[in-house]
Amino acid sequence: MTLRPDLTVAAIVERDGHFLLVEERVGNRMVFNQPAGHVEHGEQFLEAVIRETLEETAWTFRPEALIGVYLWEQAEKQKSFLRVVYSGEVTHHHPDRPLDRGIERALWLDRDQIVARSARLRSPLVLRCIDDYLDGARHPLDVAKNVVKDGVLSPEVRARTLEHPAINRLI
Repeated sequence: MTLRPDLTVAAIVERDGHFLLVEERVGNRMVFNQPAGHVEHGEQFLEAVIRETLEETAWTFRPEALIGVYLWEQAEKQKSFLRVVYSGEVTHHHPDRPLDRGIERALWLDRDQIVARSARLRSPLVLRCIDDYLDGARHPLDVAKNVVKDGVLSPEVRARTLEHPAINRLI
């Protein structure tokens, strides 16, 4: 079987020892995950993690560091995921913004509370990424780069990108 992983991003947000998670419905199960999702065509990693965090939690996310890049193979479903994980802070809450379909709620849990829910974590990456963050994994934001055709972003993506200072300074 040829490995063709889904490309995803995730956000690690810690505030006062608690991590921002989402409780979401996957099939018939309710699971916990970081704000995370697929990178859309033409989208930069940073743009994707900012968008996904806003859509899933109603919080504006400001990336500060790359935590790591993780490959997870879900053998029973013959699927794999390449996950680019960033840490940062949330700067503004939009309480009236509806959350993405399938997201029941955003919540703050400490590591012990997350471990207590380990049977309901969406994947082993949830706790692994938090532990790497707690162990001090931090890499510059510009370590992970998107390569686009001819080195030029499309006008649509560039316009969206320029709206966010964390992304803008990397272009």
